Amino acid sequence: MAVTGSCLCGAVSFSIDPAPHAVYFCHCGQCRKAQGTAFAASVPVPRASFTLLTGAEQLRSYRATPPKARWFCARCGSPLYSEVDGGDVLRVRAGALDNGQTLEAVAHIFVADRAPWYRIDDELPQYPGREPGR
Repeated sequence: MAVTGSCLCGAVSFSIDPAPHAVYFCHCGQCRKAQGTAFAASVPVPRASFTLLTGAEQLRSYRATPPKARWFCARCGSPLYSEVDGGDVLRVRAGALDNGQTLEAVAHIFVADRAPWYRIDDELPQYPGREPGR
């Protein structure tokens, strides 16, 4: 079953088929700055499962580091996904999903960089850097 997503203003919309299930909370400094919060909630999605439905002309990207693009809506500024050049996985922002009720929180990553004012209170695994296998 597919899941859909969009930006805040609705100019950009997409679908993911099959629907993803895992959410990772990334605490790295770049994700905190890009999201404006303590962490980014990202859903790994195979590139082949992601279909842009509307708004290609509204998509813009920013590269804080050369190989990684963070895509957002130029109209409303909503962060939508990130990708590494040549990679086969997108990291879709969980908050952009319209019906993400099938999602399950899996782990906190880059906790060595977490904001000092944020305390992780759940029982999810915590990794100082990337999750194992990535």
